[in-house]
Amino acid sequence: MANFPLIFRRSGSDASRSSRGPATAPLALDDATRRLAHIAASLLLDYPDEGFDARIEAVEATLGELPPAIAGEFRDFIDHAAASDREALAIEYVATFDLKRKCCMYLSYYAAGDTRRRGTALVTFIQAYRAAGWEFDADELPDYLPAVLEFSARSDSPVASELLAAHRDGLEVLREALERQRSPWAGLVRAVCRSLPELDEATRERYLELVSQGPPAETVGLSFLGSIPPYQPVGAAHEEARA
Repeated sequence: MANFPLIFRRSGSDASRSSRGPATAPLALDDATRRLAHIAASLLLDYPDEGFDARIEAVEATLGELPPAIAGEFRDFIDHAAASDREALAIEYVATFDLKRKCCMYLSYYAAGDTRRRGTALVTFIQAYRAAGWEFDADELPDYLPAVLEFSARSDSPVASELLAAHRDGLEVLREALERQRSPWAGLVRAVCRSLPELDEATRERYLELVSQGPPAETVGLSFLGSIPPYQPVGAAHEEARA
């Protein structure tokens, strides 16, 4: 795999170990292609900070190794980014992912919302990473989509695919919300969804319910490894890190 910037570090020597539905049919990808698609999506879906141009270059170098249906989605986004002022792109990112409930980058938010269940869900992500031999090593929350995609790309454990599958309904809600807004990030999430197995009926029903009702809205204080806010905006987190 290409030398991409990474979030995770190994934790030990054993670490190697409606009528509405998805907009497009899933693609049959081999393991190496799926991993490459997920790491590329992870890099492009992250906040467009000072390292964004380097991440774009890393993805561009791999487009020829991806199937046209996925490479085309990445190319469209890269072209949009190339034509956009970086500050304007960062503002667009914050307006998209920080201010709309159905466009949240944190996967547990779709099922748990700002409720007491969210803290437990976040602990589950940390436990899943550790079970696969990895330690989460970033300032973001552990359910941050680019981090989950990197985990899927880098881990050999079946836990990685199970983690994505457990939150497939939230991914589909995010995809549809971005498509409705004609967001430049919509194609990236659509590519991720196409890299996953076809939805089963139970997941489809949960997805349709979430599309209709949105994430749970009970607002409470949460506790996770000390204390975290009920919802931490992506852009705000990056601004604090740079301060």
